[in-house]
Amino acid sequence: MKPKIHDKSAPVHDEPFGVVVRLRPVLELGPDQLLELSSLNRDLRLELTSEGELIIMTPARGWSSKRNFNLAGQLWAWVRQDGTGTAFDSSGSFVLPNGAIRSPDVSWVENSRLEALSTEEREKYLPLCPDFVIELRSPTDGLRALQEKMTEYLENGTKLGWLLDPGRKRVYVYRPGEPVQELKDPRTISGEPVLPGFVLDLGEVW
Repeated sequence: MKPKIHDKSAPVHDEPFGVVVRLRPVLELGPDQLLELSSLNRDLRLELTSEGELIIMTPARGWSSKRNFNLAGQLWAWVRQDGTGTAFDSSGSFVLPNGAIRSPDVSWVENSRLEALSTEEREKYLPLCPDFVIELRSPTDGLRALQEKMTEYLENGTKLGWLLDPGRKRVYVYRPGEPVQELKDPRTISGEPVLPGFVLDLGEVW
């Protein structure tokens, strides 16, 4: 059963977090075609769902960009000391086992998994699901769409996921086989045991 979030403090919206273009059966996009399309439209963030739908997202605006940079910076500082994995920003895309191509706002992958990839695979969309992901909700993002995206990460192998909602100061923690944990206005959040020693300072994000 998929984990669900019940939050009565605010409505859950159904709108997607980008423009959705339905392509099938007229057109079928694969990883190579999406990579080429992205190279021609560098001002856009493009994702592909497992159903073959193209999601078009504009770059992060204003304070969302600031928050993204802060998240990536905090994780990078830990990665530099820990050395067991590699971190990626929102421009990093991954081909999940279900065929979807996703670009988390921040992600991390164990080095042993990356070392198993060929040089060619590393230069394209990485054919794996990150071990750790962060998604940051912007004012225009629908909550339900992001919840479904987080569930998809878990179903495809993510060990730990955080959905951050700065507007309401909420953190939703996703772990395989566990109910979604909702944290209200936390000051910090620990990545244990997936990211030993990593503590995210949310005072720098809110």
